[in-house]
Amino acid sequence: LLSHLCLFLLTAGGCGACGPGFASPLDAMKGPREEIVYVPCIYRNTGRKKPDFLATVDVNPKSPLYCQVIHRLPMPNLGDELHHSGWNACSSCFGDPTKKRNRLILPGLISSRIYVVEVGTDPRAPRLFKVVNPEDVFWKCNLGHPHTSHCLGSGEIMISALGDPAGNGKGGFILLDGETFEIKGNWEKGDEVPPMGYDFWYQPRHNVLISTEWGIPKCLGYGFDPNDLKKGRYGRRLNVWDWSTHAYVQAIDLGEDAAPLEIRFLHNPDAAEGFVGCTISSAIHRFYKTERGDWAAEKVIQVPSKKVEGWLLPEMPGFITDILISLDDRFLYFSNWLHGDIRQYDISNTRQPKLVGQV
Repeated sequence: LLSHLCLFLLTAGGCGACGPGFASPLDAMKGPREEIVYVPCIYRNTGRKKPDFLATVDVNPKSPLYCQVIHRLPMPNLGDELHHSGWNACSSCFGDPTKKRNRLILPGLISSRIYVVEVGTDPRAPRLFKVVNPEDVFWKCNLGHPHTSHCLGSGEIMISALGDPAGNGKGGFILLDGETFEIKGNWEKGDEVPPMGYDFWYQPRHNVLISTEWGIPKCLGYGFDPNDLKKGRYGRRLNVWDWSTHAYVQAIDLGEDAAPLEIRFLHNPDAAEGFVGCTISSAIHRFYKTERGDWAAEKVIQVPSKKVEGWLLPEMPGFITDILISLDDRFLYFSNWLHGDIRQYDISNTRQPKLVGQV
């Protein structure tokens, strides 16, 4: 599996006196459009011995540099494979005027480094602020291969991991101090942890965090190998955590070699449901809280595979990678990475999404 690129947006608006971000997703939707996006650009496994870099792209339609790369920030090392980024502070800290969204967190999926990039001083020309070395990640957390970064209401930064320092599968979370960016230790508590990790999303109003599973890092780090299928080397579960106690409490099986990647709760903070995209099975599952108080999932979208001459499997799956939910919870978007299309579904009925757009 090759890594996919993600866009990270610098929003121009927000209530500066109230702290970073917006009071609600709907307020954010009414805010000014973004003028800059940051794009992690990866050279690993391309045959070019160059460091990954962060590109700054002008997306202001009124600018003479519209849709052009206006700055490149190369990392100081080779082979990081930058992956999902996140902010040091965001709307989870809204109401705290001491917090500013002025640093971008860039985890290195393969190197296990974590880069902190300064974007507050000159947003159009970011600069490197700090490097968290992999040895610190290994020794302080017994984790490696960091992936998703989320800012927390506490001011801390939480990063999910795919495995342990040796590249074996292991689900866990790294906590960074939001001011010094020093590693504070693990978020999770207790001896029981999932066999793999990848993405996560948390919803404090329902006292829950749910994480996903991609695969075993030392197997998937060098590309997709069909021989790994049916050997338990790809994930198949949603993993449910108690948000207040940080304990691992439940697993939801989505099927063999589902490889659930990105997970998203609905933006309505009272909603106890969301969606997860499964890569190899090319399905979207809706997850939800049951009347008993635990969590369950049901498949609501299946992308048919295609017969493709020369493909390394009997059929080519859509290979769903990134998914997004619109801020008003009306639409679900996802990328069919191998089929090369992006889809839009109406999710006004979350149990029966309807395909309404495709590019």
